[in-house]
Amino acid sequence: MILEHLRKVGVATVNELASVTGSSVATIRRDLQELDRSGAIRRAHGGAVLGEQDAPFASVVPVNRDAKRRIAARAAQLIADGESVILDIGTTTLQLARLLIDRPVTVITANLAIYEALRESRTAHLVMLPGDYDPVYRSVSGPLTTECLRMIRADHAFLGVSGVSDTGDLRDTTMAQVPVKQAIAEVSLDLTVLADRSKFPGTGLGRVRLPPNVARFITDAEVPGPIAGALAAQQVEVLVA
Repeated sequence: MILEHLRKVGVATVNELASVTGSSVATIRRDLQELDRSGAIRRAHGGAVLGEQDAPFASVVPVNRDAKRRIAARAAQLIADGESVILDIGTTTLQLARLLIDRPVTVITANLAIYEALRESRTAHLVMLPGDYDPVYRSVSGPLTTECLRMIRADHAFLGVSGVSDTGDLRDTTMAQVPVKQAIAEVSLDLTVLADRSKFPGTGLGRVRLPPNVARFITDAEVPGPIAGALAAQQVEVLVA
């Protein structure tokens, strides 16, 4: 059951796996130790990822693909020609990047998958951020990434998340990405969170306090009541694609 769940989501916390399997946290930890020793999974950040090097990103790309494409299409409508856009790591931002191939915009990213999507474009201007490469998430992070971001002022930024808490806080399974997301928020004039229905409430050990300049969430279904209330209280618009 652990392996089946990880094949669907790519990465999961111990508490999430305990809930999915109906087991205790202690049992899950013992099972993860055995699976880690066998090479089937890799323990990380209070949870686990599949053992294959690029399993989390590769396994998440096809999940809810149609919903992610609708979200990306709605996000693309917010971008005017000539504007600059920061695209966070993630599979929904990848779908958005593919819609910008023939657009005269500047795309700034730490996402290597987005680089691959846009590298042949003769219209979009691609700016790659430096940093420490993570082959699991096909992205870079670290002090170099955040410092270079702070040299930028972008018209738009689109954040990906692992989950959204009942208070509206953003969650991420990778702690190294938390300061990157915070830096993205600091340097963007208009900030949008892209999150399909699986992210509500979602999971993630890393916490990103909802930045004050988050203008909106774009999702594919109605947001659950407590989260919708928290976002409304902070004057964050929710668009359903």
